[in-house]
Amino acid sequence: MAIRIRSSFHAGGKPRSMAELASVIAILGWKLAIDSIKRMREAEYDIDLGSAYFDFVCEFMVFLAQAADRVAYRELAPEQRSEFTTALAQRMAAAIEDNRDMLLFDVAPGKCQRHFLDLFNRRGAEYADHGYTEDGPDFGFRRCFAACMKEVLPEKDRLWAVDQVMEIESPEAIKALEKTLAGLFHPEAKSRRSQHGVVEH
Repeated sequence: MAIRIRSSFHAGGKPRSMAELASVIAILGWKLAIDSIKRMREAEYDIDLGSAYFDFVCEFMVFLAQAADRVAYRELAPEQRSEFTTALAQRMAAAIEDNRDMLLFDVAPGKCQRHFLDLFNRRGAEYADHGYTEDGPDFGFRRCFAACMKEVLPEKDRLWAVDQVMEIESPEAIKALEKTLAGLFHPEAKSRRSQHGVVEH
């Protein structure tokens, strides 16, 4: 399923805040997570509504948040990166909370949001051991993601999940994330391409 999302703003060239940019990535992260679940279900992985669905979405969005932070490190000044990543974690947590009725049943208000932020902080230390370059996450980064995702799946699916996550889910998500962040962090480059008649698909 192709995902289309705004990667630039039209407001007379007015700079957008890091929080506004983070909101775009939070929406993208949610859509990519849901799209990944659909793709894995089609591949006959069992991801049922309830805790499995919730844990999958949280792990997927944490992975994207950690990847986005690495891109921000590469592209932004330190204070901008900090502001962006903090806002992104908060926006993603809010998205999880807003959709808690879809993910879990009879959960107390605020619990989903707190869970996501705790997971984001915990996983940050684990992803920190691995690299992320202009070519994207290295093997260790993707392997860490696969290990996290494997644990939310039934035992019968875990053996095959690593390849699915590393070879299909991770590249698809990173491609969309990098393209969107490029448009958000460097809108002037996109504007120049448009002026020269280059059309992006």
